[in-house]
Amino acid sequence: MRIFILALFALGCSGASNASDAPADPATTGMQDMAMEMSTAPDGVPASAKSLVVAGGCFWCVESDFEHRDDVYEAVSGYAGGEKRDATYKNHDGHREVVEVWYDPEATSYGELVRFFLRTIDVTDAGGQFCDRGHSYTTALHYRTPEEKAEAEAAISEAEDALGRKVVTPVEPLPFFVTAEDYHQDYYKSDDRILSRFGYVEKQDAYKGYREGCGRDKRVRAVWGDAAAIPAH
Repeated sequence: MRIFILALFALGCSGASNASDAPADPATTGMQDMAMEMSTAPDGVPASAKSLVVAGGCFWCVESDFEHRDDVYEAVSGYAGGEKRDATYKNHDGHREVVEVWYDPEATSYGELVRFFLRTIDVTDAGGQFCDRGHSYTTALHYRTPEEKAEAEAAISEAEDALGRKVVTPVEPLPFFVTAEDYHQDYYKSDDRILSRFGYVEKQDAYKGYREGCGRDKRVRAVWGDAAAIPAH
């Protein structure tokens, strides 16, 4: 669906996945026993920074939500959850679109950011997010340590209590993270110009049209009410 909406604004965003690309259950593939690889911080991010990886549908939107926080240094779009180490936008079967969030551990924590994140998504939708459907657009909280797993599970439990509904966002190990193509990084604020049916437009304008057309913020408010965490865009 992202293809259709974005086609109104820009060409080149294609290859949406569907439910058939879902990976096998980590509990039956041995993924839960794989070593958790640590990522290298991007240029300009302090060595003291820590990171977490989450899946919340379109990674452009998740990037934007986190980078509007003062305690986040940078958010990087990518792929995780599958087995391909050379995943690309057009070939990432088994993976989800994810974002690695680099944050200041003196100002915030994994637990605080996970709780914020849950209030930016539809935690009741197991088939995708908003207008984007299929496994690659489903949600997930990834962890690298037992402590992070416990924090994520606690956040899920708190969300269920707050909503009075089941949260379908899974908590899964993160064997590795694959950085997405440069084209997708910082899409929401890029002034690069791309071709649309209306002529050339800046990516940031195409992004705004996509986000509004997909109904992301409207649905998050419907799920969370006043507790919704929607940064100004």
